[in-house]
Amino acid sequence: MYNVTLLPGDGVGPELTSVVLEVLEAVGVPIRWEVKEAGMKSYEQVGEVLPQEVIDSIRKNKVALKGPLTTPVGTGFRSVNVALRKELDLYANVRPAKSLSDQGKYKNIDLIVVRENTEDLYAGIEHMVGDDAAESIKIITRRGSERIMRFAFQHAVEMGRNKVTAVHKANIMKCTDGLFLTVARDVAKEFPQVEFEDRIVDNMCMQLVMKPQEYDVLVMPNLYGDIVSDLCAGLIGGLGLAPGANIGQEAAIFEPVHGSAPKYAGENKVNPVAMLLSGVLMLRHLGEQEKADKIEGALKRVFTRGESLTYDLGGQATTTEMGRAVIEQLNYE
Repeated sequence: MYNVTLLPGDGVGPELTSVVLEVLEAVGVPIRWEVKEAGMKSYEQVGEVLPQEVIDSIRKNKVALKGPLTTPVGTGFRSVNVALRKELDLYANVRPAKSLSDQGKYKNIDLIVVRENTEDLYAGIEHMVGDDAAESIKIITRRGSERIMRFAFQHAVEMGRNKVTAVHKANIMKCTDGLFLTVARDVAKEFPQVEFEDRIVDNMCMQLVMKPQEYDVLVMPNLYGDIVSDLCAGLIGGLGLAPGANIGQEAAIFEPVHGSAPKYAGENKVNPVAMLLSGVLMLRHLGEQEKADKIEGALKRVFTRGESLTYDLGGQATTTEMGRAVIEQLNYE
């Protein structure tokens, strides 16, 4: 029995989460859920967007499944998601981008973006210089670079991947990105079984648009990771199909990349794929590879049949109808 913290989320989060729980139950994963609230719902209930009991629960259970959250304006947090990552030191952001069907401009996409999650320009060290200039400080450390590079290579090995590409701008930012690239080359020597290469970030974006099938695992600093992972999501059909994971030494949080879409809350129309695939990532993290494969296979069959897709995927199914279609396909191989 696994103990997992569940954050249903705001907006469409609860209805997407409900579908995932039904699918996980149908596939036979023994999970005891500890439900907690954060974000807008928590703020309305207790006046806090991130109560200490949420952090304590995740620390205790070490694994959390989280729906999208809304950060209320004026609470002191730039983002609840960022606060969770900092508090729990979730230094690795993992965002796979994998084709679920042969539809669309790109086919056979199977990429994993590994993004450093705690430093770079996203550390938020910035200030005004007088009234007419602003300055932001880019932080890249050897420790941060080493642990994200080692994570990327270890993840590649665990997932049976053949190549890791380090993405940078070391030709211009010779100190910060130069350090990142130097560390990448050093760590790569520890994994001779995995091919290693590096790409300048602007060239990487062009390569991904022209020939994405040539790439496998991409690892990069925080800001580039935010941008490139969205680009990769676009290759497979958008953020509605993009799962995510935030992983540290002591805990891991699995969540869809998209937002809470409050204007669609309660309409039972948003596609549950990103949330469901985040659950699949969680199962892989827990070592439940066979059941993760089973859900992913069922989801692919739903796409192939095309009869139970939500409006944004070209169909007319509701959120719950698409979830039920996945459950029906679990029994077919």
